[in-house]
Parts: sequence; C-alpha cells; structure tokens
Amino acid sequence: MLNEIVFANPELLYLLILIPVLVIWYVWRGTKQYATLQVSDGTMLVDTPKSLRLHFRHLPFVLRLAALSALIVAVARPQSSSSGTNMTIEGIDIVLALDVSGSMLARDLKPDRLEASKNVAMDFIKGRPGDRIGLVIFSGETFTQVPLTTDHSIILNMFKGIKSGMIKDGTAIGDGLATSVNRLRDSKAISKVIILLTDGVNNAGSVDPLTAAEIAKVFGVRVYTIGAGSYGTAPYPVQTPFGVQLRDVEVEIDEALLKQIADQTGGNYYRATSNQRLEEIYKEIDALEKSKIDVTEFSRKHEEFLPILLLALLFIIAEFLLKQTILRVQT
Repeated sequence: MLNEIVFANPELLYLLILIPVLVIWYVWRGTKQYATLQVSDGTMLVDTPKSLRLHFRHLPFVLRLAALSALIVAVARPQSSSSGTNMTIEGIDIVLALDVSGSMLARDLKPDRLEASKNVAMDFIKGRPGDRIGLVIFSGETFTQVPLTTDHSIILNMFKGIKSGMIKDGTAIGDGLATSVNRLRDSKAISKVIILLTDGVNNAGSVDPLTAAEIAKVFGVRVYTIGAGSYGTAPYPVQTPFGVQLRDVEVEIDEALLKQIADQTGGNYYRATSNQRLEEIYKEIDALEKSKIDVTEFSRKHEEFLPILLLALLFIIAEFLLKQTILRVQT
C-alpha cells in the first residue's frame, strides 16, 4: 500500500520562506529601477503595440523562483513509503482416535461417555476449518473411519453413525495409536497431532502402546491422551431379564500408560470426569494447537527527489532559453 509523502529533512522546507521575500524584493526593485517621463498628453501612446519582450519581462523571475522552490523541496528529500503484510498460514493435521468399546456406554458422562465424546469432538472440528482432520476408531481392533481431509462435513456425518459394538470389543490402545500415526507419517504439516480418548486399560491388539508412542515420536507426532470416566464407580447399563438396568462398575483407566504416551511424544494427559471437563480439555488442546499464522509487516521508502530536481533543471533551462531569444538584449 502506498502511503503519503514524507520528508527526510523537513526542516529545510523553512527555506521556502525566501520565496515571498524575493517576490517583495522584486516588486520593490521594479518601482525603483525605471525612469519617469513627463508628457503633456499620453494619447499618442495609447495605441502603441506591446512587444513580446514586454509581455514576458517578468517570466524569467517566475521561472527562477520556481526552480529555487523545486531545489529546496528536492534537498528536503521527499520520500514515499510502501507498506503491507506478508501472511503465512499453515494448517495442522489432526487424527482423532476414539475408543468405541462397550465400556464407553457408562453414564458418568451424559448421556454416556461415547455420545459425550462424539459431541465435544464434533464441536472441536467445527472450530478448526483450516486443518486436515481424520478419524480412527478402536476397541478390540482398529479401523480408519475417515482419512485426513479438509471436508469436515464428511467427518461430522461419520461421527453421527459411530456406535459401540461396530467392531470387536476390547481396548486396543496400541493398535489405535499405531493406525493414527500411520495416517500422519507422510504429512507435511507444520504440526501433526493425535487426540486419543479411551476409558480403559489396553487389553487387546498386537501393538504395544509404548511402541506405538515411540513410532509417533519418530514421525514428529504429538499425542494428547484423554481418560474418560469418573473416579471410583460409574453407572453402566446391563441387560437383565427385567430389561436394561444401571449397575455401578469399577472405573479402570490406565492413567500411568496414558501419561507416559503423552510425555513421550510431547503432548499432555487429561482426565475427563464430566461433560464440562471434557469440553474444557478440548478447548485447551484447541488453544495449544492453533494454526500457525506468521504476519510480517514491511515498509519500504522510495526517494522521490529526482523528478523534482529534473523539474528545477527544466525551469532553469527555460529561463536561459527565454533570455537568449525573446528577452535577449540587442547590442
């Protein structure tokens, strides 16, 4: 963007005060320079044609003042400046790894752990339009529900159909993490993140969770782990001859493992004991993993005195030519 003209030496502009002083001097000198002649009758001079010399007699002085003014302005060094911003935006690749095992139906979160996790994750996705996001679900085995994509409507629609029992039951944390890392290994994003949510203890799968964490570290993937569930016991729906009944079951979350995974990859571990706490956790992760936005402001100054110097030279040449032609004194 082009800004207004500024002067490197603005104090020199005070020299322009000389211009009106010279005008006053020129007028005063003109009244003293010409002789007077008394005649009895001036009618004989009325029709006398005026020469070009008479018409242009003041022009050299005007040109000289114009040249002097231009020189003063040029010496004050007028400068124009252009400024703007360079913005670089780099998104983040995020894989959400969600536990869909049967224990996720416990109702210490409302309406249950799985639905609460889905709802909060969907809000998280809506707040990150510039990022590629993928979805991996796991229980006794793992499955990539949605690969990395910027089409978040696909992920949101797939979230709605996620239910416990979609795949073999169990809690294969290592497999879920390894599959998520596999989705990110070729990513060129400035930041690669996995948000892994589970409510249990690793008891299935073929990949050790810490081995999967080591692989994540090698590929520069940061893992945030979330343990979903209250402390102590939680109401869990159990099918009985009298219908579905809620029974308190022990909450078992391998927090030590989840903390180790997070620490090993540069992430954090969180415990979500309520819907509100789960929302706060996602907001904290959202704040930590904002897209990289680099804004560089720049300003460049451009010297503008050369055209004014050329204008002053033009005035001087015009005065010289005028004196050598129309106003030349005949000898």
